Amino acid sequence: MRETARGWTAVWLVVLALIQTAAFGLVWRFAVHTELGQWLDTVALTGNRIGQDRIDGPVDTILNAMSVVSLLAATAVIGFIALIRGRKALAVTATLLIAGANVTTQLLKYYLVRPDFGIDPERAAAGNSLPSGHTAVAASVAIALILVLPRKLRVAGAFLGAGYAAAAGVATLSAGWHRPSDAVAAYLVVGAWAAAAGLVLLFFQREQAVVEPGDAHRVAGAVLGGIGVVALLASAVALSWLVDRSTIPVESLGRRPLFIGYAGSAAGIVGTIAVVAALVLVVVHRLVPRWKG
Repeated sequence: MRETARGWTAVWLVVLALIQTAAFGLVWRFAVHTELGQWLDTVALTGNRIGQDRIDGPVDTILNAMSVVSLLAATAVIGFIALIRGRKALAVTATLLIAGANVTTQLLKYYLVRPDFGIDPERAAAGNSLPSGHTAVAASVAIALILVLPRKLRVAGAFLGAGYAAAAGVATLSAGWHRPSDAVAAYLVVGAWAAAAGLVLLFFQREQAVVEPGDAHRVAGAVLGGIGVVALLASAVALSWLVDRSTIPVESLGRRPLFIGYAGSAAGIVGTIAVVAALVLVVVHRLVPRWKG
């Protein structure tokens, strides 16, 4: 019975990894290699100027908090939490999740090519910016935190971590550092790595591991996932409204469509990380179960 449950969990994780990898491919293909995708991203980036002076302070604070030093410090803390719980395999796996997601993000950003359709000449020379490195840092730490926290703190950690990762993704857009598709792609990279990390944890799971149904965070996962789905639907409605205006040059758009592009894209960023975090939260009790004795 136990082996059957582990087998189905492994299948679920493989499916999640494949879905998120495929979703990354679709986001990259649409946002980078189609004129409509580039136009939508550029509308959101242009719309970020609306009210920007009011949020510059918080945005700078969030982005400046993410650096190589802070990433190393956060990774050390996450590894320490796992070690004081006596979970050596978890400490190593969480560290590999963070390192793998961020290295993958940087490699993809370096090797992927962004064609110039003449839609965003201001940033054409910068080349490809997908996925977002800052967003990957925040998201990878948030997801690793869900894995290492004890069950009594997981829900709070999931909501706080997802909130911080969402704020980081929106902040990169608000600061004009990244397009919205860059943040969404970063979340999907982290989500795929989280599924892979789950498979590793299953493989090294001890014989005395006991999966308690009462440890499942179904309600919290449903709430977090529901928030994500609602945000994604709101984003889809906003971006669909913009599609009918895609023949208009971005510089000729009025304040309303620019704001809708920015707000709709921000909702898509929030929705993506909420769903990714929820998927981890609902399965973590099977990946890091209790021990007998």
